[in-house]
Formats: sequence, structure tokens, C-alpha cells
Amino acid sequence: MKFAQRSGRKTRVGLCVFLLATAAQADPQGQNIYTQGGESPAALACATCHGPDGMGVGSAGFPRLAGLSPGYLVKQLEDFRSGKRSNAVMQPIAAALTDPEGKAVASYLGALAIAASSADLAPTGSVGSAAEKLVKQGDWSRNIPACVACHGVGNSGVGESFPPLLDQSGVYIAAQLNAWRSGTRKNDPNDLMGHIARSLSDTEIRDLSAYFAGLGGEGKP
Repeated sequence: MKFAQRSGRKTRVGLCVFLLATAAQADPQGQNIYTQGGESPAALACATCHGPDGMGVGSAGFPRLAGLSPGYLVKQLEDFRSGKRSNAVMQPIAAALTDPEGKAVASYLGALAIAASSADLAPTGSVGSAAEKLVKQGDWSRNIPACVACHGVGNSGVGESFPPLLDQSGVYIAAQLNAWRSGTRKNDPNDLMGHIARSLSDTEIRDLSAYFAGLGGEGKP
């Protein structure tokens, strides 16, 4: 299978310039929280793990936050606090952020629109592997919808419940599928992702993660 390729350093430089331009229109309080942390010492700066531009650190499994729906991000913070989503790093940080701080940093990140991807995830596009078939067409014999049916074909996701999968690393995607499967993450509508993850084999999780890594997410610094 032939994965979509990016132009490496040139793409990253252009993306950083684009993010800096949009950051000027973002929430200044949220920017301070993102880069310096919240009022509580336990509310560490988000940039420490998610990078100065919000694009994450693929090799370490820290996800891209830039451009995600503010409503989705606020819900994730709430779910970390409640335990619906378990993560040893994020739970104490989410608990230390006040509600206004969480909304401010989510607003800041949501305003960091990112450049459109050239990856072809259209359901009508060519399919070259079993993983790509799951991404574009799903497997209705197991009631598994196509990834793009819920998450969309671009960088912005769909609504406040379905974040984008483009520009997320394979390491992060594998970790989330395994969390859905094990039940350490259970904050999806109607257990949709729980069902999908439990229906996938270890090989399929590995191959899906490798597929998205091949679209460029894994290569981020």
C-alpha cells in the first residue's frame, strides 16, 4: 500500500507559520494557560507535552490538540476528572484546572486552525489494504462503520463528539483503541468506540495505527 507523504520540514515550517497567524486571534487567557499553566501549580502547562504549536509529540503518544473542537476538549477534561477517561498524567492536571481555565484553553486550541491535509480518505477513493478498507468503508459484517463516517475525511473532525484522526500519531491511536477495548476509556456516545475496539483484532489495531502513522502523524517532532 502506498501511504500519502508529506514534504517533511517544509510542511512543518509552513504549518508553524499558519498556527502563529491564527494564534493572534485566539483566547489570550487560554494561550497563557497552554504555555505557562493554570493558577494551581498542579495545572501544568499543556505545551510541555503537546508541543508549542499544539500539534503533539507523535513518538511519545501525546496527541495533537490544535484545531480540535472546544466542546470536545472541555468534555475530555471533564471526563478525565470523573474517571470516564483514565490517564495518569492528565487526570491530576484536569482536576487542577478550574472550569473557566479549561474553557479558555479549549477556546485557544480550537482557534488554532491548521492547514488542510492532502491525504485521500474519501470513501470512494482507492483501497489498497485491509486497514485502509476499515478507514474508508468499515466492515458492516461486524457492525464496524468506516472511520471517516464519524471522524470525517479532513483535519477538523465532525461536531463535538468525533475528533479528527488526521495528524494524530499511530502511537496515540493505538493507545486509545486499546483503552476503549480495556474499558479504561469509556466516554463515547452509546459505547460506539468501545464496540468497535472490542471487535478489532490486535493485528487490525496495529495496522490501523500504522496506516494513520503513514499519513504523517507519526513523523511529527
